[in-house]
Amino acid sequence: MSTFNTFKSTAYPLPVENIDTDQIIPARFLKATNREGFGENLFRDWRFRKDGSVNSEFVLNQEKYSGSILVAGHNFGCGSSREHAAWALKDFGFNVIVSSFFADIFKGNALNNHVLPIQVSPEFLTKLLQSIQKNPNTQIEVNLEAQTIAFEDEKASFEINSYKKMCLQKGYDDIDFLVSNLSKIEAFEQQHIY
Repeated sequence: MSTFNTFKSTAYPLPVENIDTDQIIPARFLKATNREGFGENLFRDWRFRKDGSVNSEFVLNQEKYSGSILVAGHNFGCGSSREHAAWALKDFGFNVIVSSFFADIFKGNALNNHVLPIQVSPEFLTKLLQSIQKNPNTQIEVNLEAQTIAFEDEKASFEINSYKKMCLQKGYDDIDFLVSNLSKIEAFEQQHIY
C-alpha cells in the first residue's frame, strides 16, 4: 500500500446524512472476494438510473467536481459491517472521506484499506461543503502527521488511532506491521521458551 503523509486535493461534495453501506455499495454486487472492481458500482443506485443510463444530477457524474476526497453528510457508513464499502471507495479513487460522524465499523474498515476517515465538527463540515459547492476547485490539505485538515482560511484537527496513523504513514497493513517486527517477535520467543 502507498504511504500517506501530507495530501492535497479537490473534493466531491455529498451533503447527504445517514449514508449507509448498502447505498455505498449495494448488496447485489458483493459476490467477488477480492478488492478490485468495486469502484464501478460505488453509489450504483444513485449514479445510474433504473434503465442503466447515467444520472447526470449525481455529484460523482458532474465534470465540475474531481479529486480524491469525498465530503459527506453526518453519519457516513452506517448500516451493515460490509468491508466492501471501503473497497468500493478506495477502488473508485478516494483516499479521504470527511464527515461529522462515522459508524465505528465503517471507520475501522476504511482505515484497514488506507482510506482516511476524518471526523470534523458539523460547523466545519458545513463551511467545507459550501466552499466546494461554490468553488469546485477548492483545495483541501490533509496533514496526517499534524492531524489537521485545512481549506482557504479554515483549519481543524482530527483524531486518529496512533497505530492506524503509523500504518498509513508507512504504507502498512496489519501483516506488514507484524513482518516489520519479526526480529523482535523471534527474540521474544527465544526468551520465553520453556
